[in-house]
Amino acid sequence: MKIRYLHTMVRVKDLEKSMAFYALLGLKETRRIESEAGRFTLIFMAPEGQEDCPVELTYNWDGDDGLPSDSRHFGHLAYAVEDIYAMCQHLQDNGVVINRPPRDGRMAFVRSPDNVSVELLQMGDPLPKAEPWASMENTGHW
Repeated sequence: MKIRYLHTMVRVKDLEKSMAFYALLGLKETRRIESEAGRFTLIFMAPEGQEDCPVELTYNWDGDDGLPSDSRHFGHLAYAVEDIYAMCQHLQDNGVVINRPPRDGRMAFVRSPDNVSVELLQMGDPLPKAEPWASMENTGHW
């Protein structure tokens, strides 16, 4: 029996803020579905060249009071990055809190505007430990 990955769906409260966050990670909109009858918008975003591995942002036009305040039940999204230090610096420079800094040169965690945990992993071998990351403490939950 064959199986194929399709996408990961996360509900978002503010579509523009969420799209801006995922764009900071390097994802681009690949597809959009607007349903007047269902009163929702689906935005699929993926890294360039990896359009078959999207995250689906689901936005309900009339709000989503059922959205949990803490999305930890979801787990996390994971992306490999070329330079974990450069990515974390880029995110931090744009106001994103680095919840679990890449102290080991290999792994970091951040959260989206909708509290979705995003794991960033260094491609290949870990980078040598470097400041300010090596001595930076965790912030909040990751």
